[in-house]
Amino acid sequence: MRKEIILNTEMFVKERMAKVSPSHGWDHVQRVVALALKIARKERADLFIVKMAALLHDIARSEEDASRGKICHAKRGAQIAEKFLSNMGISQGEIKNIAHCIAAHRFRGKIKPKTKEAKVVFDADKLDSIGAVGIGRAFLFAGEVGARLFNGEVEIHKTKAYSHEDTAYREYMVKLRYVKHFLLTKEGRRIASGRHQFMKKYFQQIKDEVLCKK
Repeated sequence: MRKEIILNTEMFVKERMAKVSPSHGWDHVQRVVALALKIARKERADLFIVKMAALLHDIARSEEDASRGKICHAKRGAQIAEKFLSNMGISQGEIKNIAHCIAAHRFRGKIKPKTKEAKVVFDADKLDSIGAVGIGRAFLFAGEVGARLFNGEVEIHKTKAYSHEDTAYREYMVKLRYVKHFLLTKEGRRIASGRHQFMKKYFQQIKDEVLCKK
């Protein structure tokens, strides 16, 4: 029964995300699922809840992208997930937990993770935004919105998201370099340590190269 629910959910998510930009597409979802399960085993979280929430966490991403950030994909995704799961033979308590995981997974979101499973999914999603993978995704997103390669010469706090100034470097300066400080699980923080150091070194290197310091 649970395997069938997961398979149906995977099909639903793939269909919903068929038109999502690569930086937040199905590849991202698969990595978050793998990371979430890895952390969940260490943290003794419910593996079914974690896997379902990780699969569904970005199902409203296309709506946020189309709105240029006006729609919160976490909040909207939780609503879609609750409706989708209502006839799947899952208890109301499980549905509420899965929906909460989705609603609370956003870094800049107002809803904070309260359950162990929500903390696991939050950390897994954040871990995929840092390190080598995080750097790659930041450049993918910058290309998707038509941003420049680098804009370290401008005042970052005056730049705008979803604009030509929304570069990978801007994402690092306003978000990625702080991610490790906000992780909620012991295992998540352990994984983040090495990824953070690699990312920090990379962005210093690209800055030095662009400014002809190296």
